[in-house]
Amino acid sequence: MKRQISQHNREQSERLTELGMRLRDLRQQKDIPLEEIAGKTRIQPRLLRAIEQGKLEELPEAVYIHSFLRQYANALGLNGVQFASEFPTISGLPAFRSTRSWRSLPGAQLRPMHLYLLYMVLIVAAVNGLSLLVNRSAQSPVATADLQTLRPIPSVTLGPVSPAQLSVSKAGTKNQPKGAQKSVRLGVTLTEQSWVRVVADGKTEFEGVLLEGSQKTWTADKQLVIRAGNAGGVLVAFNDGQANVMGQSGAIAEKAFPPDAQFANLPGNVPYVEPAIAPSSP
Repeated sequence: MKRQISQHNREQSERLTELGMRLRDLRQQKDIPLEEIAGKTRIQPRLLRAIEQGKLEELPEAVYIHSFLRQYANALGLNGVQFASEFPTISGLPAFRSTRSWRSLPGAQLRPMHLYLLYMVLIVAAVNGLSLLVNRSAQSPVATADLQTLRPIPSVTLGPVSPAQLSVSKAGTKNQPKGAQKSVRLGVTLTEQSWVRVVADGKTEFEGVLLEGSQKTWTADKQLVIRAGNAGGVLVAFNDGQANVMGQSGAIAEKAFPPDAQFANLPGNVPYVEPAIAPSSP
């Protein structure tokens, strides 16, 4: 903490000697120990002693000496601000080291206002850069578009649609095939138990007894033939149309969908034979 006193510090040294003697004399007149002043001001006794003896080389920066003088004077009952104002703090800069200190560099001379202005410049530059980037990104699809490839959209004149056109449109949509959809569709619902055989395009798809409440659907490319042992308990709906009873209850009936003669002799359309039922023992 010791330092050499240069020519520029002689004024501070002379004034410190004068002020230190005044503080020491007043303290001794009031019979106050130096340690008591140190306890009140929280300043080390050796620094207070250096102030009383005017030893500038044993003290820190001038701004700290100014603070020590103010606190010391307040502890003795004086006006510390007025007393410390007699000590010059900017009459000269002390030579701490022979080499150049970092405090003398241009970057160390920045003030809070300088930093504030620097921050503002950086923020404005960042906002402008981001805005420019966003604008370029938004305009790039339009700038790179090939205007020669653009074609005008043909105008369409809307007018009233007649019921006939609407019917034709719905019919065409409904009857339009969807992939592997079959052209013949038969829905079967059992209101009573019955034996049923279904032949699709000459191939037997089902043969057996269906219980009451059963619902089945069969499809074919050309024709479906259904035979029932209890025609009154079987309802059939052709291509999602209205369901109709095949015949009378307990009667055998056979129907083809569609009822075209060219499909009558397809393989599998054999006459119905009533299954044999063993008599029950008495």
